[in-house]
Parts: sequence; structure tokens; C-alpha cells
Amino acid sequence: MAAKASTPAVELEVGERTVRISNPDRPYFPALGLTKLDLAQYYLAVGDGIVRALRERPCMLHRYPTGVEGEKVHQKRLPHGAPPWVDTVRVHFPRYNRTADELCVTELAQVIWAVQMSTVEFHPWNSRRADVERPDEWRIDLDPMPLAPFERVQRAASVTHEILDELGAVGWPKTSGGSGLHVYVRIAPEHGFAEVRRAALAFAREVERRLPDDVTTTWWRRDRDPAAVFVDYNQNARDHTIASAYSVRGFPDARVSAPLTWDEVVDVDPRELTVVTMPSRYAALGDLHAGIDDAVFDIRPLLEWAERDEQAGALTPPDPETDGDPAP
Repeated sequence: MAAKASTPAVELEVGERTVRISNPDRPYFPALGLTKLDLAQYYLAVGDGIVRALRERPCMLHRYPTGVEGEKVHQKRLPHGAPPWVDTVRVHFPRYNRTADELCVTELAQVIWAVQMSTVEFHPWNSRRADVERPDEWRIDLDPMPLAPFERVQRAASVTHEILDELGAVGWPKTSGGSGLHVYVRIAPEHGFAEVRRAALAFAREVERRLPDDVTTTWWRRDRDPAAVFVDYNQNARDHTIASAYSVRGFPDARVSAPLTWDEVVDVDPRELTVVTMPSRYAALGDLHAGIDDAVFDIRPLLEWAERDEQAGALTPPDPETDGDPAP
């Protein structure tokens, strides 16, 4: 039997660049009939949004060389063969005393090139290359345990919004692309990762106080209520990354980590926000996180909360960088 002929590569004009997509008809989401080219065209459709979410941040890539039903490759170092216009930033990993040159997006063509290299998901740091050690993004990750209904996540998000309003902070919600919700807050890059995580923990404890039956901040996964929502302050630790706004997730239904309005949080169904539905939504609404860089919050009140809690006897969880992540 003769081998099936491969489909000719497609060249996409992306700004001033030409990006070649090889094997454009390779199935990436077989259940939906979506191909590698479909994935590239999705990212073109949300171009301003994905670039804003990734701009100048070290970025880990989740690559699926044979589509999402195949092997997933977590790649920190830029894949070989990058053209000279693909930017990188060098980061150091103290635990292993190693460095890596990670993708550092500054234009849309770099995103599309990463798709050509089989990237489905983009997981950026919460700091930028101007000072990799000082985050400018505080991430609130509302992560449901296996038995937690999504309604609990939504309640936790509503209380999160309430507390942010009281602090005078602007939160930018999005679906995780999985079973949870994220809220991002832009902060001044004036503190290291340890202090930002400490502030995030103080905030998480306040959410837990207001929703004690729904929310947990317990460090070890094995000790958490399996029906609770974990407010995961650890996503603010150094080298911890989560899917960016507009990143596709590697699930069969091609869900996207989709920005929301606060009004949408109460009745959103994350399963409806996919590679198929997001382009028309984006065309109608634009980037719902477009104003994030203009709403900078000073985390000093949260650090005061942290000091108050510590003086009252609250335990300081281990540092994931040196003590390992919470394990099952």
C-alpha cells in the first residue's frame, strides 16, 4: 500500500513575518476534527489578546507533537530551529543550578511559530524579562478538589471579587480551561516571589474566612476536603505557571482559558468556550483583559494582613521552590 501523501505546508502572513505551517491537516483535536492549521488560525483570531497575556514573560510550552491524544511535552527551553526574530529570556533554576532560554513573546508571529512547533498551551511566568525576579501579576487560582461542584468555584469567585473591591484592586477573571477559575491582578514589580506568595496566602485566608464551608487553604492535598475549592496561592511561587488568557488547553473538547466579565462568572459554562466558539466571541467583545496593565495594585495591605495572621499564630507553608509542591 502506498504511503499517504502529506499535505503541502501552508504559509501564513503574520504582521511582517511569514510563518510556515507544516502538516497543516494533522489532527490536533480528533473528536472535533480540528487540525494544526485550525489551531494556528484560532490564535490569529485572538491575536491581540494572546500577545497581551504573554508579552515579555518567560513562557513554558505544552507541546503535543501528534495532537492532544498523544504525548504531552513540557518544554521550558525554546525548541530548536527558531528563526532569529523569536525572542527569548534566560531564567535560572536555583534548585538545579541550571538556566534555560524560554520563549518571550513580543509579537503574534512568535505565537504562531510556537504552534508550528506543536505548541497547544502557553504557560507564562507572572514576571517579565525586565526583572524576572519581581512579579507584576498576582494570580488567584480557584482550584476545585475532585468532589467540588462548579457552583462552589463560582461562589468563591464572587467573594474574591467582593474582597478585591474592598481593597480597591481590579480583578480580571477567566476560566482556567479546566474545572476552575482564575483571577489576575496587575501589581507593581516591587516585591520578590516569596512576598507576593505571602500576600496571596493572606488573601486566600480571607476568602476562606468568609466561605469556610466551601474554601480551603490547606497545604497538603491529602488533608484537604475533597469537596472544597483550594485557593491556590502557590501559583505565585517562582517558576509556577498556569495557562494564560486565551491559551487553548490540551483537552479533547478544545477548551480555552477564556477571559470573562464579572457578570458572566455567575453562570458561565467553561465547556462552551472553545477553539470553535472563541473567535466569534472575540470579534464581538474584543479582549476583555485589555485594560489590565492600567490597573496596578499595591500589595502592601495584603502584606499587613499576612503579618497580622502570622502574629496570631498562622503557620507559614513550605516554600515550593525549596521544599517541593503539595503532594497527593
